[in-house]
Amino acid sequence: MRASVLAVPLVLTILTGCGMTDDKSDGVPFAGTSTSLDAADTMERVSSEIYDLLGVKGKASDSLPGVMDCSGKDTKTYFRIFHPWSFTPASASDLDEAMERLKGELPKHGWEIVEYGPNTSKNKNITLTADNDKKKVSVKVTKMAKNDPPKLSLNLVSGCYKVPDGEEVERF
Repeated sequence: MRASVLAVPLVLTILTGCGMTDDKSDGVPFAGTSTSLDAADTMERVSSEIYDLLGVKGKASDSLPGVMDCSGKDTKTYFRIFHPWSFTPASASDLDEAMERLKGELPKHGWEIVEYGPNTSKNKNITLTADNDKKKVSVKVTKMAKNDPPKLSLNLVSGCYKVPDGEEVERF
C-alpha cells in the first residue's frame, strides 16, 4: 500500500508547474494553513469526488495520500499532499466512457482541463491534466487501455500548505 511513495518523483515530474495560479513563487499555489493529516483527508475527499464523476462501475485502488516537500520552502512547516490511485472498470469496454465522462464532467465541477491527448509513451496513452484553482489541486489521469486489466491511473497533487504556528509537518 505504501509502495505508492515510489510514485512521488513521477507525480512531481508530471504535475509541478501545471496551470494552478495563485500566490505562486515556483509554479505551485499556496493552498492555505493545515495539518498534514487534515490536508490528506481533504485530498481523499477530492479523489472521492473525482471517483463519483467516473459514472461507471468499477474498483478504485486502496492507496493513501502521502506528504512531500514544497520546493524551496522550509520542510518543517511547508508541505504538499499527493494521492496516486487507479480505477479499474468492471468491464474493459467502460474505460473509454469513464475517461470521456471525466473530460466532460470535471469542467462542470470547477476543474480546468489544461492538457488532453496522447502522451509520449510507446502506447500513446491518452492523458488528461486538470487544475482546480479553488481547491488548489491538480490531477493527471492516464487511460491505460493496453494494461491487463485496462485502467485509469490518477495522480493528484495539492498546492503548498503551511502547518499552523507551533506545529511541524507530519510525514506519512
